[in-house]
Amino acid sequence: MQRYFVNQAAFVDGYVHLYGDEAHHITRVMRMTQGDEIICANGQATALCKLEKISTDSVVAIVMEWLEECSELPHHVTIAQGMPKGNKLEIIVQKGTELGASHFLPFYSSRAIVKWKSDKENKKLVRLEKIAKEAAEQSHRQRVPTVSTPVPFDSLLELSVNYQLKIVAYEEEARNNKRDELSKFLQALHNEQSILFVVGPEGGFTTEEIAKLRDNDFYVCGLGPRILRTETASLYFLSALSYETELKR
Repeated sequence: MQRYFVNQAAFVDGYVHLYGDEAHHITRVMRMTQGDEIICANGQATALCKLEKISTDSVVAIVMEWLEECSELPHHVTIAQGMPKGNKLEIIVQKGTELGASHFLPFYSSRAIVKWKSDKENKKLVRLEKIAKEAAEQSHRQRVPTVSTPVPFDSLLELSVNYQLKIVAYEEEARNNKRDELSKFLQALHNEQSILFVVGPEGGFTTEEIAKLRDNDFYVCGLGPRILRTETASLYFLSALSYETELKR
């Protein structure tokens, strides 16, 4: 069943009012008609709704039932991604949303080649937010992850004080056969901890950056015996976290 994220204000007296992209998708893309059912989520609650009124630019649906759902990870996970090349950040946001990430924080580091131009920054951010919203709808999330504008490496360190567990993926740890640290961290987690997982760009981190991360209470670990691409690392982590906290227990 098709799912749509709408603002809390859209729910009025047992009805939900949809406009813009959502109304267009219902009427022009899905070609729904009166009586069809959809799911509407506002970030706090989710409702099964039936379409009652359809016009060219708006849709009104009646709330049939409030649903009890639980598809969010038991932890708030921020993926801090060193700015990658091409469309890799879009892939990371899309797949990371499907796997349960709560927030995406791109950052610039010494070996990051890509830098957003100031006049295109807002356009790029809007696109990433749209990708996150569509992925959240597809994967039946209760909330849409947020995406920040890229920050400098030192700002990432400053923001890290807000997290209870901070982990950075570092390929040298995999080369040194240190493969059990991540498993230990995940097994020791308690529900609703905030986690910051940091991945470098294609060129990785400098030794100076790793030293700064260590000085700011980051745990440095490898991700198994293989060296992963930058766009794969966060997806590996989220999958491991899901297994340890949702499937295994």
